[in-house]
Amino acid sequence: MKDLDKKAYIFGMIFMLSNRLQIAGDKMDPHLTVKQWFFLAGVLKCESDTPALSEIASQIGSSRQNVKKIASILERQGFVLMEKDKSDARVLRIKPTSSCMEHLKKRDGKEMQFLEQLFQGFESKELSLLSEAIGQLEKNLIKMGGSFAKKEE
Repeated sequence: MKDLDKKAYIFGMIFMLSNRLQIAGDKMDPHLTVKQWFFLAGVLKCESDTPALSEIASQIGSSRQNVKKIASILERQGFVLMEKDKSDARVLRIKPTSSCMEHLKKRDGKEMQFLEQLFQGFESKELSLLSEAIGQLEKNLIKMGGSFAKKEE
């Protein structure tokens, strides 16, 4: 297989694997989708206890608009509170609720089991290589930014 064919294969597989990962992950918890869980993981990874939507969007590599949609759904479900920033009313801050934290604790074992099954058969060296390769893809995407969209305008 030529390098260009390998690149095209990897490109397509990323989308396919993303879809399959979402389907499998959504079966893990009837109360949270994988995207909602990833959003909450992003909230908890932020330095602030009540990060702004834009901080979360940056943390998880999504748009502010998509993050706001997820936050709104999670707020209706009682997992987060959306509050206006005290010094800038345009900024929305997200705070996980106590019921959210309890729910995440309950599913912690399921998440570990999911990850173990997902990476079953991978040796430590393979995990390191895959991690490095994905990191390089991320760097390339950051460099690319919106460069292709700008050319079309």
